[in-house]
Amino acid sequence: MKELTSYNRVAGYLNKIFDLLNQHFFEGTLSRPTITIQSTPKAYGHFSLRADTWISKIGGTHEINIGAGTLARPIEEVVATLLHEMIHYFNYENGVQDCSRGGTYHNGRFKRAAEERGLIVKHSEKHGWAHTEPNEELLDFVIEKGLTNILINRNEQSGFAIGGTGTHNGADGVAPKPSSTRKYICPCCGMSVRATRMVRIACMDCETQMVVTA
Repeated sequence: MKELTSYNRVAGYLNKIFDLLNQHFFEGTLSRPTITIQSTPKAYGHFSLRADTWISKIGGTHEINIGAGTLARPIEEVVATLLHEMIHYFNYENGVQDCSRGGTYHNGRFKRAAEERGLIVKHSEKHGWAHTEPNEELLDFVIEKGLTNILINRNEQSGFAIGGTGTHNGADGVAPKPSSTRKYICPCCGMSVRATRMVRIACMDCETQMVVTA
C-alpha cells in the first residue's frame, strides 16, 4: 500500500475504514455518510444529526468529520475516533438520545453502546462519558486489517493540546496515551506485521528474527 501522505488518499482511506468498522461492529447497517476532514478546535471529530448536511441530486447524507489537525495520531486512535462518531450515528438511527447539553455531554446510553463496540470509555465532569480509547478487540481489528498510520496532518497553530481519543481532546483532564501497537519488520525482505505487545517473531521466508521499529 502507498504511504498515506496526500489529502485525497487519506479521504479515501477513511471511507475504507468506515466500511470495515461498519461490517465488524454494526453488521453493515449504516449507510455511508459524507466523511470530511476539517479543523475542529478542541475536538477530534463530530457527527451531524441532520440527514441533509450534504445534499446532491440523489439525496442527503449525514456528516462524520475527523479533525484535520489530529490525523497523525497513531492509527488505532484515529480509528477509535471514527468508531466513536459511528456509534453516535448508530444511536441516532435507532432513536437513542445519547447526548445532552447541545450534544456535548455523553450519557450512559452512549457509554453502553461504546463498550459493546470496541471502546473503553472514561468519564469527565464536563463531557460525561465522552473520552474513548480502543479496547483489545479494536486493537486486534486494526492489526488484522493491516491499517497503517496517516502521514499527513494539518498544521494548526491553535495552541490546544491533543490528549486521549474520541470526540473531545482531553483538555479537561484526560491524559494522552501512547500508541498501543508495535510494528515489527524483517531486516532482510522488509515484510512487516503489528502486535499489541512485545513479542519474539521471525520471518519464515528469510529465517530471520523481525525487529521492532515503531
